[in-house]
Parts: sequence; structure tokens; C-alpha cells
Amino acid sequence: MANKVVVLFSGQGAQKVGMGKDLIEAFPSAKALFDKADAALGRTLSSVMFEGPAEELMRTGNCQPALYLHGLACLEVLKEKLPELEIVTAAGLSLGEFTAHAAANTFSFEDGLKIVEQRGAFMEEACTSTEGAMAAMIGGDEEAVKTLAADSDVDVANFNAIGQIVVSGSVDGVDKAVAGAKERGIRMAKKLKVAGAYHSRLMQSAQDKLAPVLASADISMPSVPVYSNYNATAVADTAEIRETLEKQVTGSVRWTESMQAAIAAGNTTFIELGPGKVLAGLMGRIDKNVKVYSIDDVASLEAVVAELS
Repeated sequence: MANKVVVLFSGQGAQKVGMGKDLIEAFPSAKALFDKADAALGRTLSSVMFEGPAEELMRTGNCQPALYLHGLACLEVLKEKLPELEIVTAAGLSLGEFTAHAAANTFSFEDGLKIVEQRGAFMEEACTSTEGAMAAMIGGDEEAVKTLAADSDVDVANFNAIGQIVVSGSVDGVDKAVAGAKERGIRMAKKLKVAGAYHSRLMQSAQDKLAPVLASADISMPSVPVYSNYNATAVADTAEIRETLEKQVTGSVRWTESMQAAIAAGNTTFIELGPGKVLAGLMGRIDKNVKVYSIDDVASLEAVVAELS
């Protein structure tokens, strides 16, 4: 079996009602983690995850800790089923970077969960106080998208994959970018259904509020390399961890470069832990030569275990 793997964790937008329910029914270890989360937060996050409604789960203050919890529950049961599996690197898209750090023991499960809940609340507040939007630019040259964003006075939020870049900022600015995309050689521009302008200057208030939370957090060097969205490199020290987790709130998510760096380090097998197969799909556009598995429920877990055993 391929026993050395990189674990990848989902970002906001991947959440779905019912996530994790079959895991806790099948694995006591997963249920224990969900119970620990509810106790740490002092509320039943699990009921929002299992029962919804979807609008409540979609709230930034709920979906971020929900994805964090679900990703780590998937990891817990994967390690239980395949104890010989060696996790050699971790990474996550946006919010998923926090989950990756928890997986690598940068901070405890409970501490990370509380940080993520606060991050989500701060970002939800920023969304409420600003009128922001985001749009995906598909099939365009990177430099063309950067120029379009600058001319439209918006920011580049995500370099998700080759030919898939997201811009973020004011509604007027994003509308201008969408309208001007085709003349810049961009095949398709599509506004996204999001609550605000994530990874843009409109999230500055959230970043400012998160900074002291990270400064006071008990943070250690991760047990395996963790790739930063902000720098697209493995973090080198605890100061860099605090800085990159803070700055990625308004900074670009350099996912393409991060995955290219992880592959260049010799990694060939990746496991996505979280709802859907978003990261697996992105990897298909980044490098078709690596193997990517996805786990988000009992059925997908059993399928991956069977293939890796």
C-alpha cells in the first residue's frame, strides 16, 4: 500500500447538512470527538451539522468550526482503520489550513476549535458590515486575471488551480471584473453565492480581531510540514504560523503553488478529508500524475481503506 500520504482539509463552502452523522453512528471515536466539540464550545454544534437548516449551517460562524470538526473526525477514523498509514504532510484550503495545523498538533483540538469559531464569527461580522462579493474566473491567464482585478479595484482571493482563480471585493468592483472578463481572454466569469468578500481587504476588521487571539494561543511547531496558504511554503517556526494564519484572512489563498510545492517535495498520494471532492477536483487541474482520495462519510472511508490496504 501507499503508506505515506498528505492529508488535505476542506474550506468554507464544502459544508452540507448531515455531515458526520454516519461517522458518529459507526465509530465511537468520532462520537467522542463530536461530544468534545460540543462541550468545548458550550453549544450543540453537532445538531446544526446533522439537522441544519442549511441556512444556519452556512453561516460563517457555524460552517467554519463544523468543517474543522468534520475534517478531524474523518482523520480520526481513517487512522483507526489504517493505523499503519503515515501522514507526512498536511494542508488545507483557507479555513482548512487551521484543520491541517490541528492534525499536525500545532495546537490542541479544543484550542483550534475555539480559534476557528472566533475566526468565523469575526468574518461573519465583517460580511455584515461590508457589501462584498466574489467571482470565479475560469480559463484565464493568471496575469490577465491579476490585471483585471487591479483595474476593477478588487483583490485576487484564491489561486485554486491552473485556470481557476477567484476575485473578491466590493459588489461594484466584482461586477466590473465579471463584465470585463471576456475581453481579457477569460473564458468564463461567474459570481459565487457567498456571504461576503473573503480573502480581500474587506476582511481587514476580521484579521485585526483574529491577531490577538493567535498571539495568545498555545502554538507549537507541527509534527509534520504544514503548507501555508499565504506563503505557499511549509511553515518554518511558530512566529510564521501566527503571521500566516492571521494574514490569510485578507491575503490570497495560493493553493496551486502550495500543492505544486508539496508535490515537488516528493509526495504522490493525497487524501482529502471533508465534504465533497472539491480539493480532488482542483488537484486534477494542478497535476494529473498524483493520486488523490476523498473521504467524507463511512462509504467513502471504506472504499479508500480497501484500496490502500
